[in-house]
Amino acid sequence: MLIRTEDLWKIYEMGAEKVNALRSVSLEVNMGEYVAIMGPSGSGKSTLMNLIGCLDTPTRGSYYLNDKLVSQMNDDELARIRNKEIGFVFQTFNLLSRATAAHNVELPLVYNGTESEIRKRKAREALQMVDLEDRATHKPNELSGGERQRVAIARALVNNPSLILADEPTGNLDTKTGKEIMKILEKLHHQGNTIIIVTHEHDIATYADRILYIRDGAIEKEERIKH
Repeated sequence: MLIRTEDLWKIYEMGAEKVNALRSVSLEVNMGEYVAIMGPSGSGKSTLMNLIGCLDTPTRGSYYLNDKLVSQMNDDELARIRNKEIGFVFQTFNLLSRATAAHNVELPLVYNGTESEIRKRKAREALQMVDLEDRATHKPNELSGGERQRVAIARALVNNPSLILADEPTGNLDTKTGKEIMKILEKLHHQGNTIIIVTHEHDIATYADRILYIRDGAIEKEERIKH
């Protein structure tokens, strides 16, 4: 079991008002699974993603990642878990504009102190996985939207994380390019990677093995997808 949450709540206090962004969410994700989280704007899917990605902590409840109780960790411990266990892919790519594709991919390894030669080799291997090694020396403004997202996926892979978290990964792409990105994620899943994708588009969610539908901060239903 890679992920287990038990009775997870996230409550925001807005002045005198309390907003229940997540209400008693309990879920499990196995190693090697491909799961989509779907829901309308304001449903709590981004809040859940932030908790799973150790970008935030729950108000109450437990979250275990790889048998570690991360819901009780402090900020430094969470930062270490994020760097070691989780690869992030964002809608807006989040690339450094002045850095080459290869250097952008290296960044998680820079943060954890990996030596230069190993960083360069791993970045090259990650770019090969997304068929982009020939663009390694290009900067983001010299790449198409689809190529930028592939660089972001390579960066997510470079640490060999336990989990790839993709937040609306096709949101800024046209339909054809979006399908190409989903094919890459599909290939990575077939290679054994655990992937969680957050999306509001049903045709994107159906690439996954199962879909969790979230509404008003709670999981409303679950759907298994036959491929």
